[in-house]
Amino acid sequence: MRTPLVEEQIADQARAHGMPEERVVEDVLLAPQALKRMLEPSEVADAVAYLLGPGAAVFTGAPLVMDGGWTAH
Repeated sequence: MRTPLVEEQIADQARAHGMPEERVVEDVLLAPQALKRMLEPSEVADAVAYLLGPGAAVFTGAPLVMDGGWTAH
């Protein structure tokens, strides 16, 4: 998920490996992911809002995986 901490880690990795930040994201972070983009905090907030609403009344402790397809590969 794109957070300030992750943004700092991307910048650190780019400096350490002498590559642009975009390559760190594309070639390292998103390489094994089906959806080639990072999860945004607002998407997690949307899922939480849904789970707190009446439409999610039948959820009973099941995991909700929000990994952009990471575990699908």
